[in-house]
Amino acid sequence: MIPTTVMGSGPTHYQFTTSALVNDTLAIDAGSLGFYLSAQEQARVKHVLITHTHIDHVASLPIFVENAYEGKPDCVTIHGSAEVLDSCQRDLFNDRLWPDFIKMSQNSERPFLKLARLDPHQSVVLEGLKITAVPVNHVVPTVGYLLEDENSAVAFFSDTGPTEEFWKVASANPKLKAVFIEGCFPNNLGWLADVSKHLTPNLLAEELKKLTRPARVLIVHVKPRFQTQVLEELKALNLPHVEHVQFGVPYTF
Repeated sequence: MIPTTVMGSGPTHYQFTTSALVNDTLAIDAGSLGFYLSAQEQARVKHVLITHTHIDHVASLPIFVENAYEGKPDCVTIHGSAEVLDSCQRDLFNDRLWPDFIKMSQNSERPFLKLARLDPHQSVVLEGLKITAVPVNHVVPTVGYLLEDENSAVAFFSDTGPTEEFWKVASANPKLKAVFIEGCFPNNLGWLADVSKHLTPNLLAEELKKLTRPARVLIVHVKPRFQTQVLEELKALNLPHVEHVQFGVPYTF
């Protein structure tokens, strides 16, 4: 698994947008997907799971779809809830912000994309992985995804404030190896985390008490302006198995 990001200059890497690339053929979110790798490598990605349609999670989706287009029946499929697919149509592929690839793909032998509804609590098998959408607590309808193969399971929480159901689903899976979860704001901005439904290090520490089986905990979605402070606060908590994701580095579970 390769978390993807837009990187800052120098030795420090900052995450301005959100994408994760899984086995080179499936992506979770598309904040930076269209800016990562070559167009030929992007064309290997056949499925994009969208957690929600805030701009840092879909910013490069139209560009990615164009980059990946090969004029073949086997096109990219975008998976998401009813709210996600509706927003893709109204807010992205609308002939104003970007050409309406959805309309252009209807009844076409060379479609740009397909839409596939995947609602909370539903599962689908894609690229040899069982994928389950699980609701989390954010300001718009949002899901995380649990990905499983025959040996391992990995939980991608997406943006969330304190939440319950996904912890239960993740903890109940005996194959769970890792949890990707946000650490957005420093503790002194807890009020902002509360209204925007994100996490601080202190809130994350409380959330991890809900994880009832051992697993690596990989922190993503740290706001670039506060990254140093957030990482220092996380380190001070001495949370076991917690690490900050190194972007562009493969993770294997």
